[in-house]
Amino acid sequence: MVTSDLFDNKAKIDAFVFTGESNRFYFTQFETSFGAVIVSEKRNVFITDFRYETEARDKVVGFDIIISTYSELYDKIAQVLKDVGAKTVGYEDTMSVGEYNVLKGALKDFKLKVATDIIAAKRAVKTDEEIELIKTAQGIAERALARAISHAKVGMTERELMAEINYGMVTGGADKYSFDTIVAFGANSAQPHHHTDDTKLGKDDLILVDMGAKYKGYCSDMTRTFCLGDPGEQLVGIYNIVKEAQEYAIKFAKAGMTCNDVDSLAREYIAANGYGDNFGHSFGHGVGIDIHEDPRVGANSDIVLRPNMVITAEPGIYVPGLGGVRIEDMLVVKEDCVIDITGYDKKLSI
Repeated sequence: MVTSDLFDNKAKIDAFVFTGESNRFYFTQFETSFGAVIVSEKRNVFITDFRYETEARDKVVGFDIIISTYSELYDKIAQVLKDVGAKTVGYEDTMSVGEYNVLKGALKDFKLKVATDIIAAKRAVKTDEEIELIKTAQGIAERALARAISHAKVGMTERELMAEINYGMVTGGADKYSFDTIVAFGANSAQPHHHTDDTKLGKDDLILVDMGAKYKGYCSDMTRTFCLGDPGEQLVGIYNIVKEAQEYAIKFAKAGMTCNDVDSLAREYIAANGYGDNFGHSFGHGVGIDIHEDPRVGANSDIVLRPNMVITAEPGIYVPGLGGVRIEDMLVVKEDCVIDITGYDKKLSI
């Protein structure tokens, strides 16, 4: 992972310390439950413990490997920072208060600066290799959904369909799920993050599925809404509005636009069709190592889209007591357009 561009920043940071699991993986492409990454212009260091030593020395490229216990971790970080002559150290402020106090005490000889936004901006723009991994993860998810939804039948529970989807992802090549799969039947679909339960599928019920596979550390994310029968005129109309709103935003989104401008494309379309109060979440979000990362594509986000950002497009309309519709694709931002890397069709009837 290229690290030199981290130092092209106004903060004049000499070295970065990353202790969060996602950022450790980002730099090393090696998943661990413990450790730290130190990045400087003179030396890059990966600190972990004895459980990962053999594999880390074999797989981690471009980093010196140091083995540590938990109690020694911050002392070893401080020593590396002294060795590279760092004065100002960037850190991520996502740690607990207790962890920060330990870090602050161990690094009392250095000036600390929050660098969360710097690393988030770097991770938001994907390399071509990262995009290919995300595409592979998406393909795994799509094949799993196609297999599982073909088994949907009246009387099946949400939990049973979720199990079919998860089984298909794992046996299809996923390392794990990107997040807990959401399956919502009937009126439950009006809850954007419904907790899947033992509700049984009724005749003409909506089926909302929000799912993603994780492959070699990278996530996919997709939502589809289906019906085995006839959900009724109002829900069919809602489905068409959501689909058209998504297509409209995808058509005009491109690099250089702010995230709130992209969000407004779909939001205004939905509002113009009478359901503005029923679209309560953001249009989308960044996807990568984490299922939610920068940029947030919402009404309050002024982040500017840049080429090779990967974002979701997931407008939705939710009517309590009736049901909800969400359709979600993943997009790769380009200079003059976005490329939809979700190939699953958008048919309501199955």
